[in-house]
Amino acid sequence: MAAESAAFTPLTLPVLPLDDEVVLPGMVVPLDLSDSEVRAAVEAAQAAARSEPGKPRVLLVPRVEGTYAKTGVLGTVEQVGRLADGDPGALVRGRGRVRIGAGTTGPGAALWVEGTRIDETAPDPLPGQVVELVKEYKALATSWLKKRGAWQVVDRVQAIDDVSALADNSGYSPFLTTEQKVELLETADPVARLRLATQQLRDHLAEQEVAETIAKDVQEGVDKQQREFLLRRQLEAVRKELRDLNGDQDGEESDDYRARVEAADLPEKVREAALKEVDKLERASDQSPEGSWIRTWLDTVLEMPWNERTEDAYDIRGARAVLDAEHAGLEDVKDRITEYLAVRKRRGDRGLGVVGGRDGGGRRGGGAVLALVGPPGVGKTSLGESVAHAMGRTFVRVALGGVRDEAEIRGHRRTYVGALPGRIVRAVKEAGSMNPVVLLDEIDKVGSDFRGDPAAALLEVLDPAQNHTFRDHYLEVELDLSDVVFLATANVLEAVPEALADRMDVVRLDGYTEDEKIVIARDHLLPRQLERAGLSADEVVIEEGALRRLAGEYTREAGVRTLERSIARVLRKVAAQHELGERELPLTVAAGDLRDLIGRPHHVPESAQDPAERRTAVPGVATGLAVTGAGGDVLFVEASLADPETGAAGLTLTGQLGDVMKESAQIALSFLRSHGAELELPVGDLKDRGVHIHFPAGAVPKDGPSAGITMTTALASLLSGRLVRTDVAMTGEVSLTGRVLPIGGVKQKLLAAHRAGVTTVIIPKRNEPDLDDVPAEVLDKLDVHAVTDVRQVLELALAPATSDAAPEVPVAA
Repeated sequence: MAAESAAFTPLTLPVLPLDDEVVLPGMVVPLDLSDSEVRAAVEAAQAAARSEPGKPRVLLVPRVEGTYAKTGVLGTVEQVGRLADGDPGALVRGRGRVRIGAGTTGPGAALWVEGTRIDETAPDPLPGQVVELVKEYKALATSWLKKRGAWQVVDRVQAIDDVSALADNSGYSPFLTTEQKVELLETADPVARLRLATQQLRDHLAEQEVAETIAKDVQEGVDKQQREFLLRRQLEAVRKELRDLNGDQDGEESDDYRARVEAADLPEKVREAALKEVDKLERASDQSPEGSWIRTWLDTVLEMPWNERTEDAYDIRGARAVLDAEHAGLEDVKDRITEYLAVRKRRGDRGLGVVGGRDGGGRRGGGAVLALVGPPGVGKTSLGESVAHAMGRTFVRVALGGVRDEAEIRGHRRTYVGALPGRIVRAVKEAGSMNPVVLLDEIDKVGSDFRGDPAAALLEVLDPAQNHTFRDHYLEVELDLSDVVFLATANVLEAVPEALADRMDVVRLDGYTEDEKIVIARDHLLPRQLERAGLSADEVVIEEGALRRLAGEYTREAGVRTLERSIARVLRKVAAQHELGERELPLTVAAGDLRDLIGRPHHVPESAQDPAERRTAVPGVATGLAVTGAGGDVLFVEASLADPETGAAGLTLTGQLGDVMKESAQIALSFLRSHGAELELPVGDLKDRGVHIHFPAGAVPKDGPSAGITMTTALASLLSGRLVRTDVAMTGEVSLTGRVLPIGGVKQKLLAAHRAGVTTVIIPKRNEPDLDDVPAEVLDKLDVHAVTDVRQVLELALAPATSDAAPEVPVAA
């Protein structure tokens, strides 16, 4: 390689700066003399040439962003005259590279510097790899020039044999940037410069090839769309002519399904499925029934809110205020719902994804579905509406009572006539968003038969790990339900299949106390019924005493539905009597006015009846507590002994009892027989006399072990002749050894005892922790005894043999 060291005499030249332009040796460029710096450099060169032979010489130096390059090009002014546009100009030819040195003085206003010529001699002869590099550069340059149509330049490039001149020929390339040309200028080694020029040309051709490929693909796509557009217009014209010929205006395809699908905001897989159906529709005959099926399916898909979502408003304090304003009581339930919303908010704030939904990384939360379980009328459905209100989401109720067909959940296959999507898909479509609050009402009323098990179809819907790919049989595309908040309601949890109950977080609503019913009636039920009866709050006022009597004597329920009907009866009667001229408004309804308005009460507590008319006024009758689908209730147990001469020995049970309750009766009788002497009971003649135990309301099925101590007490009362205290009710399972075993539903049973006017309640000792769930105002009015043995029960429940009054009984240890 040639060295860069100077072999020339130092030069003193005027600097001609080039802004955003680079001139390489061998290039001939015109320069505009209207630029003051260019004119000054040319004039200084002309002045210096007058004293020296030869053409005026200047130093062409690139200036990039105000900075001069370290290497310039010696240029000779070949000609001075006018440019094509008439402006004064000069033609300058690049002669060789010059290493710029220190500044110096010279004639004129130009900047003068000292410089040294750089040796650009290539090795002779050229090495083999350099020869191959020259061939490659010429081939690339020829290819590029042919694409531009510059055939006259191809021969000139092929004729260049000097390596340095061939590399500097790249200075004419318009695709090179100023920085790339400066790099070529400052590369003194000819071979290295040619290698750099070859690489730059190779990169440009590769970029050009990619650009041409993209342009070709785009053009082919445009051509295809144009052909498709023209063909579809022709197809529409042909169909229109056929319809006009047949006089069929109903079959007019005014709705362009293809355009609607392409304009709709659909997920990619749904769009592909919809376009396939559009293709089938376009190929189908107008007389084919398949066309109407496809149109119905497309309408359903286009109406689905695939990418619509409401923004969650997780104002936890506001949500609690909404729950408190819309529901009185139920503090533990409202606490659970508030916890549920708070967890969703915190997970969302921390980017973890909401419970039951998916986070940004595609992981899905393991949140459970809330199941509101409780008797009718306690506000399960309205609680679901309040949850949606608190979250700022739309609310949809899906009634599942009596559903026996699995297709009601998953949809029907499209091959069936009148096929429709399932209730879940319809609920999402009705909500208009992909994240509504869906209430699955009466989930315990779902049945199963030969058409399938709807509860089994709900397993996928309610599982957060699976419902992001729920597939309806009608739609046959995946539907993401992971953002849907599912709530379920049920009256009896035991009626819900175990696998389905396992996927739900159960929240129990055990009913209202009497005080809570009064608040609900005053703040919610009465204003609503006044409006429905066409009355105002100024015209009819129902005193609190009247509301309390309505709740305590006219109704006996865990909820407030019957109480609302009673209030409506009172208001309707008042409105009718006013229209008949029998009453004047305004009117205040007191407790004593209820009998005249709606008749006598139907549920007078035992404690309020005449002692001779009470159910427990005779031996052998005890008061128990039970849980039904309508909440807690009192349950009377009656026992009698058959005459030894007329009755058959043995145990007779009536009242439509289940197997568990029959076994409890057998255990109670066996315990008394084996412990008669200890309890001072005449059990010796039981082997000759038949024992009959009856549970009134025989049309209602009854089962469960919790009436064990009640049956034992009734039999003990019958044998001893002692009455059971009228103010005592009891619940608990009995064992053969006389142990009182725990049972369930303590809260509901104590609420029922409070509603029935009972003041003393006997429960198993092991159920004592359950008293924490009972409202404080109820516990204050009940004397609750927790016992472990039947002997304690008999001591508390049986009145002395000489009196039917309830004695003062100490609390059992």
